[in-house]
Amino acid sequence: MLLTVEGHAVFAATGGRPHEPGKPLVVLLHGAGMDHTAWALHSRWLAFHDWNVLAVDLPGHGKSAGPPLASIGAMAAWVIAVIDTLPVLGAPASLIGHSMGALIALEAAGRFPERVRALVLIGAAAAMPVHKDLLAAAAANEHAAIDMVNLWGHGYAAGLGGSRSPGVWMVGAGERILEQARPGVLHADLAACNAYRDGPAAAAAVRAPALLICGERDQMTPLKNGRALAQSMPGAALITLAGAGHMLMAERPYEVQDAIAEHAKRASRAA
Repeated sequence: MLLTVEGHAVFAATGGRPHEPGKPLVVLLHGAGMDHTAWALHSRWLAFHDWNVLAVDLPGHGKSAGPPLASIGAMAAWVIAVIDTLPVLGAPASLIGHSMGALIALEAAGRFPERVRALVLIGAAAAMPVHKDLLAAAAANEHAAIDMVNLWGHGYAAGLGGSRSPGVWMVGAGERILEQARPGVLHADLAACNAYRDGPAAAAAVRAPALLICGERDQMTPLKNGRALAQSMPGAALITLAGAGHMLMAERPYEVQDAIAEHAKRASRAA
């Protein structure tokens, strides 16, 4: 699906099904340097289980035009603008974000609580500082930045194999997605994450039912930081996936899918 947001073309995958009025809307937000393909399995599953799905490419990512946005706050406001392009479907929406996408979802839920039905944060923390060597490599568009993201992002088991999708090399697939990003995009995203300081305030303002899905061996957003974020949001639930790293949609796709489905059911009953 192609939309026009703030004068730029925006691509959003719908999970293979057209939108239908009356079904709830879910917006899927990818991480730094990634695109909508990170949600290939989950967007399709949601679409075939009675959700209207928007797995968006953020500005400058994937098939979306325009420059990458410079701050998490700007990205959060952009997400609401995307929802506003679909007035029949857009009030309210469930937001699901991974890594940088989780920061965007958190900020949007805190700033626009009336627009968010439910919140799922995957590989999340209230702050996501980025190592100076990773920032420097990304600024220079060096492949080392992609290597670092993959090395630190995947759990130990992912490096040995074991993908739930036959024939898929998890680390290699993540590398290929990052290699397709335009020059400067990964650095812009990482710099936005590194600069974000409003996580605690956003968490305190969240009103939607929230779920955090964390990897036990996540080196990029350590489990202790995910726990602290969950504890700062009244009523938030937390699921820990044993042995998993940061790239949870690839490492543990079905556990993530089941957790999202159960949370969506609870949020619908509470609405």
